[in-house]
Amino acid sequence: MGMVKKDAAAWAQDKDWWRGAVIYQIYPRSFQDSNGDGIGDLAGIVQRLPHIAELGADAVWISPFFTSPMKDFGYDVSDYCDVDPMFGSLADFDAVIATAHDLGLRVMIDLVLSHTSDQHPWFKESRASHTNDRANWYVWADPKMDGTPPTNWLSIFGGSAWQWDARREQYFLHNFLTSQPDLNFHEPQVQTALLDVARFWLDRGVDGFRLDTINFYTHDKYLRDNPGLPPEQRNADTAPAVNPYNHQMHLFDKSQPENVEFLKKLRAVMKPYNAAAVGEVGDAQRGMEILGDYTKGDDRMQMCYAFEFLSPQRLTPARVVDTFTALDAAAPDGWACWAFSNHDVVRHITRWGLSPDAAKTYATLLMCLRGSACLYQGEELGLPEAEIAFEDLQDPYGIEFWPEFKGRDGCRTPMVWQADNQTGGFTTGKPWLPVPAEHLRHVGAGAKAPNSLFAQYQTALALRHNHKALRSGEQRDLTADGDLLCFTRQGEDEEIFCAFNLGDAPVSVTLPDGSWRRLGDGAEALAPVVTLAAWQFCLAIKQ
Repeated sequence: MGMVKKDAAAWAQDKDWWRGAVIYQIYPRSFQDSNGDGIGDLAGIVQRLPHIAELGADAVWISPFFTSPMKDFGYDVSDYCDVDPMFGSLADFDAVIATAHDLGLRVMIDLVLSHTSDQHPWFKESRASHTNDRANWYVWADPKMDGTPPTNWLSIFGGSAWQWDARREQYFLHNFLTSQPDLNFHEPQVQTALLDVARFWLDRGVDGFRLDTINFYTHDKYLRDNPGLPPEQRNADTAPAVNPYNHQMHLFDKSQPENVEFLKKLRAVMKPYNAAAVGEVGDAQRGMEILGDYTKGDDRMQMCYAFEFLSPQRLTPARVVDTFTALDAAAPDGWACWAFSNHDVVRHITRWGLSPDAAKTYATLLMCLRGSACLYQGEELGLPEAEIAFEDLQDPYGIEFWPEFKGRDGCRTPMVWQADNQTGGFTTGKPWLPVPAEHLRHVGAGAKAPNSLFAQYQTALALRHNHKALRSGEQRDLTADGDLLCFTRQGEDEEIFCAFNLGDAPVSVTLPDGSWRRLGDGAEALAPVVTLAAWQFCLAIKQ
């Protein structure tokens, strides 16, 4: 079962709880519906938190549940300090906090600070005139002489990042949907208001934040055009290849140096609460560099969410080595948070075409790498990506770029809890997205059996929890030899050697000098050379 707090006071005062933590991501629309309307809610989360504790996670990250018109499913906020009635009430949120804390789980919530909904009272006031109290709270700019937008900046969701507003006869900036205007972080009042939002939730008991699009907060105040990006430098790490957003070097529309000053203010607000934050860095070229900048020292963010392992290409030993080499160079003092799946990408079981054995090996690998880790709901059951028909699509991103990019609904289908129910036990009503029949095969009898993927996740999480070397120790001697990945994790008083065969043929591993025993299952001594079958791994602790 999950960790039960032995000493509540010590648990509450642990300011380094985030370092090496395993964070379980809940997409609330799709986790558990408690009232039969087909949409998951906070009361449903309360009901299912024991599942996450049983898995052995340290914390949950809950995607947005704030008041919203739901044009981008809650990432368009119209009230930062209330719960959308679709998800319940503030009292329901308080029950999430209380239940999670009783189970030894911390709660992180998804704060969307870079933009609001166009229905937010702040924006309604801002767009009313050039002289109102909030006139400068959003990014407004005059057109060029010919009436075209002020810059060549593009929206991630397609088209120009500027939208004309007839009332002010100006353009406003939106990095995402036109109904998601960007806040102006060059206005001190905006920063003050957003820090008050963080305080509101910290006072309600949250343990930290996942900060959506953390590097989008600040734009270039001189409104300079982005330069073009040559085709050979483009990649699909943060936007699909069909999106022209990839054709620019994003020097001026985001990732401005002034952002760090806001992050320092936010860290100061969080400090008395022992709260931690993980920032989502969206940048296809400079992600590692920004991660290093935002997490160095102890006065910025604790960690940043890295996209490298969310990419379409399967994670090979060489890519792991290259990623950590780049991280060590760009962010020697930084702390990354790794994930294989989330609510924005194709589930990794499908993306990488994984067999059951491969899924278990990757699950264990994630728990052995240096950094913190995020698991996305259903990952522990091995759920594949759902095929969603165009007429069932809800995601505006997918509708815009269909069929070359099918959007994000395939990874957002409802969580399944039981096999003998057409909606997997998610709802008694019609689910907001269809529940694929094939997902039902991943629950029910055997889903948590000793040889299941769920059990492998449990084992790997427990090893990480019980061995400080895996949770927060140093990582060295990272090598890739074909399909074989090897590295050593070093704690204060333990040394753990990790070898992973990420391929279909057997490989031989020579252990480092010294005497080693297998980690986690008694005192089995290991020979100097170990043979790993396809998709096998060996974790060894030095005697």
